This record gives sequence, structure tokens and C-alpha cells, in this order.
Amino acid sequence: MSTSVCLFAIARIPVGIFKHTLSISKALLSDLVSEKERPLVIGHFNAASSVGFILGPVVGGYFTELESGFYLTSFICSFIFILNAGLVWMLPWSEEHTDSNENEQTTSNSKVTAKANYDLQVQSLSNGAMKYDTPLQSLWIPVVSVLKRIKSIACSDLWDIFLVRLLMSVAVMLYYSNFVLAIEERFGVKPKLTGYLISYSSTLGALAGFLLGPITRLYQHNSYALLLHSTVLTCVLIMLYSTAFSIWTVILSSTFLAFSTTVGRTCITDLELTLGGNQASGMLIGVGQSVTSVGRIIAPLLSGIAQEFSPCGPPSLGVGLALVAILIMLMNTPRYCSDRNAKLKSE
Repeated sequence: MSTSVCLFAIARIPVGIFKHTLSISKALLSDLVSEKERPLVIGHFNAASSVGFILGPVVGGYFTELESGFYLTSFICSFIFILNAGLVWMLPWSEEHTDSNENEQTTSNSKVTAKANYDLQVQSLSNGAMKYDTPLQSLWIPVVSVLKRIKSIACSDLWDIFLVRLLMSVAVMLYYSNFVLAIEERFGVKPKLTGYLISYSSTLGALAGFLLGPITRLYQHNSYALLLHSTVLTCVLIMLYSTAFSIWTVILSSTFLAFSTTVGRTCITDLELTLGGNQASGMLIGVGQSVTSVGRIIAPLLSGIAQEFSPCGPPSLGVGLALVAILIMLMNTPRYCSDRNAKLKSE
């Protein structure tokens, strides 16, 4: 209902703050399911989200072409959020199940420095909370707590996992950044066929989410090994795309890339939650999403610079970033393998 650009920009502020229902849902799922079931459940959740990303642009594009289509699309989107709120309100919550699951999972030995530091910080803030009487000072306490919690996570043993997430996010975004223009320039493919290829890849990505169960069982629920192998496969496929001589090579790389990126995205989320502890699940997922958002800011800038040299410049740069991510993971393999073995012994 905005009548000016200023109101439109102001309306985007609460949307940007409160639209992260996917992140909140992942944090909730991590509390409701056991650690071994978490990759499978998150994989199914990502598959459902992928279906939404496939249908959303099609439905939105159809309604937008109608008269007053923008307003119609906006109100439909608002209605869907209201419907979701009603569904969440009606969910049969079981606090006892959630609390018992949290207690069972948090008794494990996989606790990192971020979690310990956070407990101390919350305790100190709670002890000093009685000193603040005004509403503004009372509001400042959780703000400071969140900021210190983010700092403790960023400075913890998880820094390399977040760095790998950033590098791979930028690498994959560089692959998609000039995909339409690049294959049109390199192979003369029409935009319509390119759209079909993108939808094909998105559909495969949704199907890949349902295959995470057998894959994780094959890897004996070793998320780190699965993440490493999916990262290597993603790097190889982006390299194959950047050196492709025919459109069939592009289709081949896009086919397997849809699987590798889906598996990698799920595994790195599961690894963050496993190493960070379930008490910090919401914050860890939030920080991970923020890292990905930083990648979305960096990728277009790097893509524009690399594209000045060659249409293959952005994916080639993505290959380099993926190689750095693989090197970081290989350097830290002994630490994560030892942590996992200790945890399995404690279980």
C-alpha cells in the first residue's frame, strides 16, 4: 500500500528483520530431533523450501503480469505469512518433549569455547540485571548479551567452519552470478532454454534433500567427511563448467552440482550445530545465515570484476575460493575427527 519510495523503503525494514522464518524453523528442528536424525530432517526441510523456490517465481511471475499484479502478489504473500502464523499457533507443542530432548543432547561432550563463554556472560549479565531499573536499560541487557554471544561464536573454534561457509557461498554465487549471460555468449543458448535449465537444477536440488538419509547412513553420520567430499565435488563441477566446450557439459555439471550444493548446505548447518552445542542453536544458525548474506554482498562485486576479463572469470574465481575452503578443511581434519570420536565414545 506504499504511495512513495520512502514508505516502500520503510516497509522493507520490518520485513528484513522478521522474514527469517526458515532460520527459526531450522533452529526449532535442531531442538526437536536427535542429532543422528538432524541431517535427514534438515534435508527434507531444505527440499520443501526448494519446492517453494521453484513454484514461487512461476506463480509470482504469472500474477505480476495481470492488471494490478504487483499488489495482488504482495497481498497473496502477506496472506501466506498470516496463514503460516495460524499454523504455528495451532501446532501441538510439547514442551516436555523439547526440554527432554535438549537435556539429552546437551549432556554430550561436544561443547566449544563459544558455549562456555556464553554461559559465563549470561550469568554475569543476570547477576547485574538488578542494577538496571529503567525500561531502556532493561532492554539493553539482551542486546549486549546477543552481541557478546555473536563475538564469542566468531572468536571460537568454529571460525574455520564459518570461513568455509563464506568461501563456498561466494564460490557457488559466482557460478550462478552470470550463468544466463555466460552460456548465451559462449554457446548461443536462448534465455527460455536457460530458464528451463535453472528450473531443472532447482528440481534436482529439491530431490537431493530426500536422498540425505541414505547418504548420511552411508557415511555413518559423519557430517564432516560428507561436507569435505561434497565441497570437493562442487569445486570439480564448477571447474568443469568454467572449461566446458559444449552445452551438454554445462547440463552435466549443473545436474550433479544441484546435489553437491544441497548436501553441502545441509552438512555445514549440521556441523555448526553439532560442534556449537544445542543451547546456541538459534544463534549459530543466525550467524551462519549472516555469513551467507555477507557472501551475497561480496559475490556480485567479485563477479563484475572477474567478468571484465572473461565470461568464465566468475566461475574460475569460484574454483579458487573452493580450493581454499578445501585446504582449510583438510588442515583441520584431525581436530574434527578427534572431536567426533570422543563424542561417539561418550554416547
